[in-house]
Amino acid sequence: MHTRTFAIALLIPAALATTSCRKQEEMTTAEALQAVQEASISGDAENVISGSIEISTDFTIGQAAEAAAQEIRDFVTSELPCAAVTLTGATLEVEYGKNPGSCTYKGNTYSGTHAITVTKNDMSDVVVNHTWTKLSNGRVEVSGTAEVTWSAADETRHVVHELEWTRIEDGKTGKGTGDRTMRALEGGLVEGFRVDGSRAWTGQGGTWDLSIEGVEFRWVDPVPQAGTYRLADPKERSIAMSFERVDEDTIKVTVTSGAKSFSFDVSKAGAVSES
Repeated sequence: MHTRTFAIALLIPAALATTSCRKQEEMTTAEALQAVQEASISGDAENVISGSIEISTDFTIGQAAEAAAQEIRDFVTSELPCAAVTLTGATLEVEYGKNPGSCTYKGNTYSGTHAITVTKNDMSDVVVNHTWTKLSNGRVEVSGTAEVTWSAADETRHVVHELEWTRIEDGKTGKGTGDRTMRALEGGLVEGFRVDGSRAWTGQGGTWDLSIEGVEFRWVDPVPQAGTYRLADPKERSIAMSFERVDEDTIKVTVTSGAKSFSFDVSKAGAVSES
């Protein structure tokens, strides 16, 4: 009995070793292009909600939640006259495009509905909850929720979201979650923000997992202008994406998987082409 158990124990590590040494399947150009497109669409969805979260950050920390909500209402109506805002207690319902006037904020033009609830507004802890229904920047349409926690001491914002999105151009859809920390770029939030964290989503090509390492986003871009994504694709291949700004409209994305490397240009409108 003891001898048989020992023999089985010897066999298990050998099987695991065979699996772990299995060569990663090489990526094709078409698969690399798909990876960039998937990251671009999910990144654009993230950017849409990040912009609308930024709209709701103009209030005094430490006052009552209801008073903070009133300040958010005043800011939204002053910056986006197109928005119809209804305030009930510490919750605002915002409908972009309901009224005449501009719906553009930090380069994005919004439509759809956004509910904002100031859940907590202490000097040491601020929590705001968001719900979006068909929120759009003209490129992608997003519905879902997020909890946003602020750290005044670290000057960071922690965002945990669950979203569904559709790219308007071709109807491509996705559904996913994210857990990320945001901070302003050196030029301030007017320029953009840095993100660290993770995202995971299921698109029409399967399930993707993404680690976000020091990426820098501008508000109007669908992909970062600097930093690194580490992506696991539906075939469980390890992919690295690095980003470099080419010009005002174009960001170069370099995709590396195994020994292969591919380069693509992503436009501000979200179009992806080989470099």
